[in-house]
Amino acid sequence: MKIILAQDAGYCFGVRNAVEIAYKTARDHGDVYMLGHIVHNEQVVEDLSRAGAKVVKDLQSVPEGKPVLFRAHGTANPIWEKAREMNMDIVDATCPLVRDIHEEVKNLAEAGYRIFIIGDHGHDEVAGIASQVENAKIIATPDEARKLSKVKRAGVVSQSTQTISNVQEIINVLMTKVHDLRFINTICFPTKRNQEQIINLAKTCDIVIIIGSFTSANSKRLAQLAVQRNPRSYQVTGAKDLDRNWFININTVGISAGASTPDSVIEEVTQIIEKIAKQQNQDVSYG
Repeated sequence: MKIILAQDAGYCFGVRNAVEIAYKTARDHGDVYMLGHIVHNEQVVEDLSRAGAKVVKDLQSVPEGKPVLFRAHGTANPIWEKAREMNMDIVDATCPLVRDIHEEVKNLAEAGYRIFIIGDHGHDEVAGIASQVENAKIIATPDEARKLSKVKRAGVVSQSTQTISNVQEIINVLMTKVHDLRFINTICFPTKRNQEQIINLAKTCDIVIIIGSFTSANSKRLAQLAVQRNPRSYQVTGAKDLDRNWFININTVGISAGASTPDSVIEEVTQIIEKIAKQQNQDVSYG
């Protein structure tokens, strides 16, 4: 059995940086507080909690004198303003690529464009982007785009982890709705690379394993891309979810993981797949 691990599987640099900042801040201060989970991965959340990174519902729940960490996917402007008013110790772990999207929408708005954001309703990153300007419109699907009225001028950005295909479909619709359309491709390059790699694995491997929490939007998108091209594609949260029956009479296994999946989980899944192959009397190689 040949096991092929996608080169860019797992943590992107923005998530890795935010997690490292959370651990360091907890070590330095004893505790650090976050408005929600730093990443959409249950194991990482549990490990951080044991290290002293705690989740609270609002700024008022942060004990006086303790730092508050703003997460990689960005924080809405009203929360920033409130934290400053409260003179809180703010630790900013916002991904630089997400911060770039904030600047892009502000520039577009200043140039007189109505702002459209291609992204998931209710997602923290999308909320943070939308808070940079007034009256931003969030579009999640091509069907939502088709329901829009015609607009004279619109500037469009996307959530950093959107699929290229979904963005393309929505842009195609918007081209029929907007006279002056300005689109800035803000899908981050780690997402683009990981999507390209999972598509290639799905086309060339007998079976594909996508490692990531079902609360992780980018992990679910990777799984969708794989399943569309190879029905023998499975999303797992970790090694415990693997079914050895998936690997019967299999020659090649492709593995990738969402941007919030830690290296340790990827290594564990890979080791268990290797063990399953050896139990089936198969030689194992890596591609």
